Amino acid sequence: MEEKNIKKILKKYKELFLALENYDKTGELPYQRKRIDITLSAKTINKLKDIKEKTGKSISEIIEEKIEK
Repeated sequence: MEEKNIKKILKKYKELFLALENYDKTGELPYQRKRIDITLSAKTINKLKDIKEKTGKSISEIIEEKIEK
């Protein structure tokens, strides 16, 4: 394969190559999901449930969106 094509592929799929490099180090992909236990106040849980009903999104989706902003 020509070096020009290799560089083009590396540039186009840079994010995927970085994810695979990280997988080699950690054994985890950034797209994997994990279940965790957290403690929230009843007030916060009720707010999350209200947002869930209004948007139709899961609570985990709501939390991930807020954190990514």
